[in-house]
Amino acid sequence: MKTIALICGLSMFTLLAYAGDCVATGPLTHPDSSGWQDLFAPDLSNTIKPEGVWTVENGELTASKDEAIWSEKDYENFILDLEFKNAEETNSGVIVYCSDVKNWIPNAVEIQIADDFARKWAESPKSWQCGAIFGHLPAKKSVVKKPGEWNRFTIRCMGKHIDVALNGEHIVSMNMDEYTSAKTNPDGSEIPAWLSKPKSILPTKGKVGFQGKHAGAPIWFRNIKIKVME
Repeated sequence: MKTIALICGLSMFTLLAYAGDCVATGPLTHPDSSGWQDLFAPDLSNTIKPEGVWTVENGELTASKDEAIWSEKDYENFILDLEFKNAEETNSGVIVYCSDVKNWIPNAVEIQIADDFARKWAESPKSWQCGAIFGHLPAKKSVVKKPGEWNRFTIRCMGKHIDVALNGEHIVSMNMDEYTSAKTNPDGSEIPAWLSKPKSILPTKGKVGFQGKHAGAPIWFRNIKIKVME
């Protein structure tokens, strides 16, 4: 009986270890993040932000200007889980691995948020649409909901590997090491000139941020949770 119990215990340990590895590297699904750490304090006291721009009401974070908000802490190897709601023509983003908050655009990776139902974004390059790694890697499909409805984002950052799930679909898997040019992507598509550093040389530890009221359209975030992977 002791031998059987030992085997069962080892088997359970193996299954748990495998499950943990899947969370870190396998297909990305939305986790139960209810017990995870909040990225931001309710009063935003642990953030870097411009004064008078970002506010929280009824648990919803929004901005009145096109200025970003950042975590004070740097993160590496983590999963970020959150909800966002677009307005008509919203164009925003979740920013990871930021090493320079004053000049974040070339010094970070942006996971795009956009109202794909709006003509101006529906007709834009696919790497400018919702769920894409902005300017680099389009989402496999557009699954963003219409303006006014809440969407769920899960973003996994493990070293040079970034995965994105949106509304139950695993839509992006990026290996930053493949993006060695600041002019063209591996598929030959052109990179916007303002993304002036190859993703392959960016550090994989940095601040997490959110873009504000960009292009005149608001964005709302809530239930922003983070889990650091050991």
